[in-house]
Amino acid sequence: MEARVSSGVLTKIQSPFLSPLHASKLQSSRNMSILPNTIHTHQFSNASLYLRSTFSSRTHGFKQAIKDDSREFELSTLTALSPLDGRYWGKVKDLAPYMSEYGLIYFRVLVEIKWLLMLSQIPEVIEVPSFSAEAQSYLLGLIDGFSMDDALEVKKIERVTNHDVKAVEYFLKQKCQSQPEIAKVLEFFHFACTSEDINNLAHALMLKEAMTKVMFPTMDKLVEAICKLAKANASVSMLSRTHGQPASPTTLGKEMAIFSVRLSRERQEISQVEMMGKFAGAVGNYNAHIVAYPTVNWPQIAEQFVTSLGLKFNPYVTQIETHDYMAKLYYAIIRFNNILIDFDRDIWGYISVGYFKQITKAGEIGSSTMPHKVNPIDFENSEGNLGKANEDLTYLSMKLPISRWQRDLTDSTVLRNMGGGLGHSLLAYKSALQGIGKLQVNEARLSEDLNQAWEVLAEPIQTVMRRYGVPEPYEKLKELTRGRAVTKESIREFIEGLELPEEAKTHLLKLTPHSYVGAAVELAKTVDSAVNVINGSEVLENMSLKELAKKLSHIVAPYETG
Repeated sequence: MEARVSSGVLTKIQSPFLSPLHASKLQSSRNMSILPNTIHTHQFSNASLYLRSTFSSRTHGFKQAIKDDSREFELSTLTALSPLDGRYWGKVKDLAPYMSEYGLIYFRVLVEIKWLLMLSQIPEVIEVPSFSAEAQSYLLGLIDGFSMDDALEVKKIERVTNHDVKAVEYFLKQKCQSQPEIAKVLEFFHFACTSEDINNLAHALMLKEAMTKVMFPTMDKLVEAICKLAKANASVSMLSRTHGQPASPTTLGKEMAIFSVRLSRERQEISQVEMMGKFAGAVGNYNAHIVAYPTVNWPQIAEQFVTSLGLKFNPYVTQIETHDYMAKLYYAIIRFNNILIDFDRDIWGYISVGYFKQITKAGEIGSSTMPHKVNPIDFENSEGNLGKANEDLTYLSMKLPISRWQRDLTDSTVLRNMGGGLGHSLLAYKSALQGIGKLQVNEARLSEDLNQAWEVLAEPIQTVMRRYGVPEPYEKLKELTRGRAVTKESIREFIEGLELPEEAKTHLLKLTPHSYVGAAVELAKTVDSAVNVINGSEVLENMSLKELAKKLSHIVAPYETG
């Protein structure tokens, strides 16, 4: 797939790109040859003179090489300015039908046609009678059959109009001249509309389709993969670390379950954001509409039209939709991304201490100089792209709700960058999924750490001592364990010397760092009670405290004494 830019004109497209930079002209060989070949200095040494001469010579050679190559640069994975459209294109191209220039043009065409069809259903607008089934089919066919060639035709018209939305209107008029019914009402394309009536609905539909068709399914796969990791390792004991130091044991599965529940919660929040739209004319008051057809209830018509597209109607607007919902959506995605960054870093750490091994792939290289290396590159790639995504989404969230008076144009160019934040997010999700697929639990290494951390049993011992009125329990355990090597034998000796009921003492003597995991096993095993992934669509089930207590009762029971 490739798009070519020649002489400042988009001449060939077989796939759209996520960055607006790639819909513009790349520097030609002539432009690239304008490189500095002189250095302006007042004084310089012999060494700097040599460097200057060498730099000038090499620059001249580079210019000559470019000049000798008569071809202009073509937009490809090698020349794309954004790695999303270059190196990572294969992983993010699913977003292109929705978040690209092609996607924007397509949804503009859809909105313009749907509006004409709506006008034909308004009795007062007698100039646009109801269309026959044939005419309706023709119009809908323009949407369903919209192609890359159609998009290129719109861009060709835009070179004359220098106005992208007007180019869509002219394109549709050209397309419909041959259809007798529609040809009579061509001037009702874009009737009473400002460009932003078309654009804001197109942008909302772009986001809605991209989220529904691409982002949500990938988020769901990610949550499901972490759920499986949690359940598979529900009983694998692991030493916790708080402040980086040994703490009460947990299980690997329960720690994974935390992330699956956190991510699913935010995914649910994202899905609750309603994509909004306006259709109220130049400044939001239906000025032109009312002058043309005073008896029509235009606010009601606008609401019907917007909601017919599957969007939420926003009645209080200026020339533009306020973009508040976009800020809400992007901030929700940022929260999801932040949780995934936390996951990536934790997995990175577990790999570094040997709790996870990574399945190797024949032919892959971890380091250009250290042959033994198997680096956690998938999680590093995920973390890096999440940071870039959050930066882009934060800017969109902060900028888009702000527009001077009834509208300035700063949102227009910014909105063309919506694909970047989603693209880097999608890339990060896929990288994390790829990394999860390579993980192999190293139970021997996990067990090794637990066997060397008998001091973590100080917590349950002093807690039971408190129950039975043993004086200064915390202080006694602090004296035994803090800053000292603690072994299985020293712990058992301490317990044997306690004045406790025999049953309580027996339970304490049975404890090991491996078994002292509380409710962790059950929490991991029942993660699907909190997150239920069905056919790629997440449904949260709110588990009451009573229900959870019931599930955990068989764990607590053995420690109850009379």
